[in-house]
Amino acid sequence: MSEVRRDIVTDTWVIIDTENDSIPKVAREKKEPPDECPFCEGHENQTPNEIYAIREEGSPANKKGWRVRVIPNIKPILKIEGELEKSGVGVYDMVTGIGANEVIIESPKHTPAFFELSDEQVRLVLNTYRMRIEDLHKDKRLRYILIFKNHGSAAGASTIDHPHSDLIALPATPVRVKQKLNGAREYYSYKERCLFCDIIQQEIEMSDRLIFQSDRFVAITPYASRYPFEILIIPKRHSYSYVLIDESEVADLACVLKKVFSVFNNILEDPPYNLILNDSPNLLPRSDYWTTIKHDFHWHIEITPRIYRRTGFELGTGFYINRFAPEKAASIIRAHL
Repeated sequence: MSEVRRDIVTDTWVIIDTENDSIPKVAREKKEPPDECPFCEGHENQTPNEIYAIREEGSPANKKGWRVRVIPNIKPILKIEGELEKSGVGVYDMVTGIGANEVIIESPKHTPAFFELSDEQVRLVLNTYRMRIEDLHKDKRLRYILIFKNHGSAAGASTIDHPHSDLIALPATPVRVKQKLNGAREYYSYKERCLFCDIIQQEIEMSDRLIFQSDRFVAITPYASRYPFEILIIPKRHSYSYVLIDESEVADLACVLKKVFSVFNNILEDPPYNLILNDSPNLLPRSDYWTTIKHDFHWHIEITPRIYRRTGFELGTGFYINRFAPEKAASIIRAHL
């Protein structure tokens, strides 16, 4: 019989198929190497000028010699220029489309998969995430900085098949982030403990959804996983913001991510997926914004393989249907580590 599980963080519900033992897969996408990729080193003149880059000493901007490069999205959905203006349209609310839309090019070479990057290269990418969030948090017009990675067309990836992540800075805090912030705050107000820290402790003790733990991170399949083989990566050290990550955690996280994606490739045959960095909102705009957040929130990473499309039932109810139990997924992943 299926189980209907509640996500304690977001207060959403998931129907888990506990009887299915067939590993879900999608057809592997055929990828042809491009004749000329605009993200490859040497093609800098085919992209907008860089916003930020990690470069070899002495190499000029927008030329060869970079390791990680950040550029504006060529078709941004939000723009940094202008004033943030709020208005009402009858019963509706509207703000001007202020924000930022950036592309983080993760390697100068056309590496086919993220896990094939070197440990050092992944560390540079993770440090770039931190630098961009820290810089954009200085702008009080921006409430939330979302960094995400789309892999495969079913996960919304662009037509440029070069390893990259996306950054979108928003003038409002997204609903799903608010759900997590509210869930963490309510738990803290009742127990005076961080919900995510308690989840880490419980999942390690129970172990049936624990994939592995490194010195500084824990990787689990969440109790109310929305998708088959969904993975949650949480730092063991309590930290409300990704900008506080230290170099030892960056190095550890790089190894964790490479291990996870290598297993995905082996078990699920390089599935489409989304990686989402769940960070705290920008606290600069309002001094009273989420007043206990430094104690109750805990940044984390979600990795969701996009094996099934959402159905009308899911869109109509807000429930998710997961056709492969997270306990089974964790057991399979552990066996392939």
